[in-house]
Amino acid sequence: MPATELPFETASWARRILALVVDYAACWGVMLLIYGKDWFGNGSVPSVYLTLLFIGESAVLMALSGGSFGQLATRLRVVRIDSSGRPLSLLTALLRQVLICLVIPPLVFRPDGRGLHDLICGSATVPLSVPASPRQPPG
Repeated sequence: MPATELPFETASWARRILALVVDYAACWGVMLLIYGKDWFGNGSVPSVYLTLLFIGESAVLMALSGGSFGQLATRLRVVRIDSSGRPLSLLTALLRQVLICLVIPPLVFRPDGRGLHDLICGSATVPLSVPASPRQPPG
């Protein structure tokens, strides 16, 4: 199988962006619950907390359930591209989310839709309908 060809479809960019927006909205909501409306306009420190919350929330949920809150809400998940079908480890999920927050890795991508963050972590974002281990032989 060529290196650029995956045995399953990857998620569309529209759904990935929607999942990111849902994740950030949820993190904003949590920050508002914790700090209240005084959280707005307090300089750059709140944005650091928001980013750390996003990285932590999405990495932990990705390691436990295969996707962040936003990904699961938009019916996406992150899979390893090997045949294991297991979710990413916590450290790999943390690395992936830090790379996403750097912005450039997701913008540099291959024709199969996987960005540098996915290539580095050996992962792919797929719709929930894709089987957990697509490379297992039938029967």
